[in-house]
Amino acid sequence: MLIAFNKPYGVICQFSQDNKHPTLKDYINIPRIYPAGRLDTDSEGLLLLTDDGSLQNRITQPNHHLQKTYWAQVEGIPSNNDLIPFRQTMDLGDFIARPAQAKIIDEPTILWQRTPPIRFRKTIPDSWLEIKISEGKNRQVRRMCAKVGFPCLRLIRVGIGKLSLFDLSLSVGEFCQINTNDVF
Repeated sequence: MLIAFNKPYGVICQFSQDNKHPTLKDYINIPRIYPAGRLDTDSEGLLLLTDDGSLQNRITQPNHHLQKTYWAQVEGIPSNNDLIPFRQTMDLGDFIARPAQAKIIDEPTILWQRTPPIRFRKTIPDSWLEIKISEGKNRQVRRMCAKVGFPCLRLIRVGIGKLSLFDLSLSVGEFCQINTNDVF
């Protein structure tokens, strides 16, 4: 079984209860499925869950090179030259991130409103990036953005492999069963 879930902001990627935040259990009542990867509590978007350990490994392990696509709203307005460090290995302290793909995109018009909304600053403009990675270390995309001088305000995973969150037409907090062919 493979489940696609549009994870809301503030939800912890675990089924056990948490005293501060809602968990996956508050949205999904399917026994014996587990997240295939994680999204930070303050990140949103596509999360896959499965009851198949080998499929979970194929989705999460970097040696399978399954690409994950993120849209990041960042502080500041980077130039194309500012994005060059994404395309090289990047030392993030406790690991070296593999080269990623990064490009400037227009503000997405198909996104839902985040609750709570991001902080707004009159004196600091923001912009959007599309970032594609094939690994998924702890807070990797956020850390990469900060390292190049453009802190992440909002982070949404919009794709895993061939699967796009927007092809599923899932509202925030909704899930559906999908086929592995949709991902690989």
